[in-house]
Amino acid sequence: MTTTTLTDIIDLTPRLRLLRFTVGQAYLWRDGAELTLVDAGPAGAGQPIADAVRDWGHAPEDVRRIVLTHFHEDHAGGAGEFARLGGAEVYAHRLDAPFVRGEATEPEPVLEDWERPFFAQAQAQLPPRPAHPVLPSSVKELADGDVLDFGGGARVVAAPGHTDGSIGLELPQHGVLFTGDAVAASPVDGQVMLGVFNLHREQAVASFRRLAALDSEVACFGHGDPVTDGAAAVLRAAAVLRAAAAACEPA
Repeated sequence: MTTTTLTDIIDLTPRLRLLRFTVGQAYLWRDGAELTLVDAGPAGAGQPIADAVRDWGHAPEDVRRIVLTHFHEDHAGGAGEFARLGGAEVYAHRLDAPFVRGEATEPEPVLEDWERPFFAQAQAQLPPRPAHPVLPSSVKELADGDVLDFGGGARVVAAPGHTDGSIGLELPQHGVLFTGDAVAASPVDGQVMLGVFNLHREQAVASFRRLAALDSEVACFGHGDPVTDGAAAVLRAAAVLRAAAAACEPA
């Protein structure tokens, strides 16, 4: 059986907990006695997530839903495992749901030349995929503008480019934004940047700008340290730098 370990658990606010894996990360959001898991780590992450839930004073059954920002293994691989432990419902955008259910072959990212060695390194760090992965028994499909019943009303924000069905989740009442891999923070200097390993780079850039336009105070990325204060200004400044860099790139 594939085993995955958590490398870090960080309480960002009394309601928000970061779970960091060797590759990628997930988040727990708390509404009183009820929890929501945003992304679910790679295969083998189900039990470590359950342990982190118990460490927070809850039972796996308290996690009512798992919302996946996209289908990639480091975000969706543990969803079926954890759903079996506690009975949570799994949600994904309708364009990514077939990959989460295992009904379709996942498309490969279109890599820039400079991304290739980093992609190979990330793939090597992931645990091997099980021959028979634990898939969710069902996946509820989401669309842009849907509102989910947590965090005072969590709005689904379509953010295609990394995958066709990538989403962000905005919690307007709390100023919290989950970006998935549409936005990242550099592991080197923490600089906010466009997410890497995209299917459609131009769409990804447009999604970056869309998420940066939201009034978020806290931004939680799929990779890298979250921004916990003044996130909207940080994302907008990064979007301006991204636009300036694009203008200097050869046509």
